[in-house]
Amino acid sequence: MEKVLKFQTALIEQCKANDRRAQMKLYEKYCDGMYCVVMRYLQNSDDAEDVLQESFIKAFLKIDQFKGEVTFGAWLKKIVIHKCIDFLKAKRNAHISIEENELLLVEDDDWDVEVSITIEEVRKAIHTISEKYRYVLLLYLMEGYDHSEISQILNIQETTCRTQLMRGKAYLKEHLIKNKYESRS
Repeated sequence: MEKVLKFQTALIEQCKANDRRAQMKLYEKYCDGMYCVVMRYLQNSDDAEDVLQESFIKAFLKIDQFKGEVTFGAWLKKIVIHKCIDFLKAKRNAHISIEENELLLVEDDDWDVEVSITIEEVRKAIHTISEKYRYVLLLYLMEGYDHSEISQILNIQETTCRTQLMRGKAYLKEHLIKNKYESRS
């Protein structure tokens, strides 16, 4: 493990020196994983390839800002997610306010869904939900970020993040239940 870390640290230092071969090695190491992240947001391979390319360009331009406080993969993933969100906002050509009125809600950790519901059905259902809820759901459920991290990524208050997650979850459950009921008819 230590050998891998030293190799990766050396590779990042070479990238900071603008070494194209080192950049290509780093790209090859993270390309597939980051492509999966992009596809969860964009669901279009052409757009995903463009956003992925832009993400790596930005990462290499900003690599001097990588200080090693987190893994390189986590640092890159944050760039990728931001690029996805920027792309979706630009594509809709309308500014979406993510901030909403703060409400004091009881935390609900009940994420149980019917056993017969597949992961693919959940993924599809997430993409039917309003963007302000979708981003929080994706970051929480698919990426594994906590409320603090999500609030930093989306530049919203933590209480807003909790509110949007709860509402998004309610819409998601409602959609999944409705679709299961309709498919049985």
